[in-house]
Amino acid sequence: MNLLTLTNPTPTRYSNTEREANLVIDLIFLCSRSTKLNIHPNWHLSSDHTSLTVTIPIAKEYITSFKLSIPKKSEEKATFVKEATAVIKNLDISNLTNSVKLENLVNLFRSRIE
Repeated sequence: MNLLTLTNPTPTRYSNTEREANLVIDLIFLCSRSTKLNIHPNWHLSSDHTSLTVTIPIAKEYITSFKLSIPKKSEEKATFVKEATAVIKNLDISNLTNSVKLENLVNLFRSRIE
């Protein structure tokens, strides 16, 4: 995140009371790659706040992913369920007294299932 400093401060909240001044946003945090913040003073209609829009670039990036699956009613599924059940039955849950021990047990379970 980056701190955005407005170069052209424009009111973003319009007071409904005569003696109160309109307000300007003076602190905004945006995604570090955001390129432009737009304040639209004419978009506030009946609201006392104006609309803000921001341009956020979307990187062209290919994220590889894959899904492991076991066919239904297959020998592989039966074997996996049998082995996973054995792993669960053999986990020592007698000393789960805090979140660290629980997290360690979950990590052990994950590694055995993998």
